[in-house]
Amino acid sequence: MGQTPSSWDGVLSRLELNEYVICPDIAKLINLEGNVATYSSVYSSLSNLLNEKDGFVNLCGLSLGGVLALNYAADHPDKVKSLVLIAAQYKMQKTLLKLQKMIFRFMPNSMFENSGLRKEDFIALTKSITELDLSDSIHKIECPTLVVYGSKDKANRDASVALASIISNAELQVIDGAGHEVNTQAPEKLAQVINSFYARNGK
Repeated sequence: MGQTPSSWDGVLSRLELNEYVICPDIAKLINLEGNVATYSSVYSSLSNLLNEKDGFVNLCGLSLGGVLALNYAADHPDKVKSLVLIAAQYKMQKTLLKLQKMIFRFMPNSMFENSGLRKEDFIALTKSITELDLSDSIHKIECPTLVVYGSKDKANRDASVALASIISNAELQVIDGAGHEVNTQAPEKLAQVINSFYARNGK
């Protein structure tokens, strides 16, 4: 949340397979029709988009995007060829989400304009994801998985370490000097580890 596809430009320009990449805009995936966004509506739209693609998909996601990728891979293990999970949670941190929702409430509407989502969408998305728990389904994932977090991202460190140990074919990479938004804070380093991961796994 809070990023747009252009937030990935620094990474995509360095990916060796960038001509095959699509970077969906979460705001455009949601058909709001006057309603606020929810996790289920975002996930449903993304699932429909991916299900329309022929063959396998290689998924990469940061934060909410990582949760969505993880969720899809658990639901469709035969469709996903590889996963890159950046600062992703598999069991939501309720205290952190409540704090985030409270912060959103006090932020002016203008702070959300560039994201494509409204303030109420951020609040609704945060609320709707609170009870999400993928603990019982992520064992289904057997594809090569790269779990990444920034060395300064303490909030997502433990979940990343746990994911790398739970998923049978996973490896862990820490991006030194980066915080939560690794794709904008260290795009060159992130692209390097993703390129290496794809090269090792025949992408």
